[in-house]
Amino acid sequence: MGRSIATIQTGIWDAVLADTTLVAELTSTSTLAIWWLWTWVIATQMFVMEGLTDFAQLEVTNIIATQKPHSLQWYATKALAFQYGAALPADTDVYNPVAAAGDPSLIVTFAVAVEISNRVRIKVATGTVGALSALSTPQLTAFSTYMGRIKDAGVKVLCTSGPGDTFQPTQTIYYDPLILDNTGARLDGTEATPIQDAINTFLNGLGFNGKLRLNDYIAAMQAVAGVIIADEVSIQAFYGAVAPVVITTEYTPDAGYLVLDTVWFAAHINYVAYTG
Repeated sequence: MGRSIATIQTGIWDAVLADTTLVAELTSTSTLAIWWLWTWVIATQMFVMEGLTDFAQLEVTNIIATQKPHSLQWYATKALAFQYGAALPADTDVYNPVAAAGDPSLIVTFAVAVEISNRVRIKVATGTVGALSALSTPQLTAFSTYMGRIKDAGVKVLCTSGPGDTFQPTQTIYYDPLILDNTGARLDGTEATPIQDAINTFLNGLGFNGKLRLNDYIAAMQAVAGVIIADEVSIQAFYGAVAPVVITTEYTPDAGYLVLDTVWFAAHINYVAYTG
């Protein structure tokens, strides 16, 4: 980071004062002395040059970070730049004009690119954390066409967007009867569904395409006020019509995010008062 004019000028003064020959010649201490004014001129020039160097370095760094061809991050970044309903100029991967943040044409709000077999799979979703959903068929068709036009030559891409993977926990919650009741609600009335709320908070905090690790999930349940033991009988998840997978270590959602099955939750969470 560039130095301030005062810092640079102080450095010049220190160098002058350390030189016995210059000290003998430059005897005036006035801020209007010619030699003092020259230190200010030089310090100002150096300040401007260092500022320009910093700016150039930042610009190059940003270009490298966002414009790498053949990188998975490049594909994810381009996915987020998709503008639904806008024409893409020929022979370019940049819209004209580029939509500002918050523009309704920017329908892809979450994206990740992963390698599968001999192609790049681009998972996308729309909405906000806790309220994600799949792109509609017309939206996904337009998005797939966009990615097909801007992709690198020879690269096969698969664009997908689906409803969140279904999360189904089967648990026995041993609770403190001084804090919770037999439905899991707080006795003080501040929370009616603290366990369910904690699960949703945990799932939303995984990040798009983040792995659900069973140990982390258990820790999140144990952290709920009033929960003494969270016995994980069976934690499973699935997407589409695929058979549920029991999570023994970790699970990566196919759609990129998980959604709690509230009907399953209500039927498979057993609350037991802990009196030990």
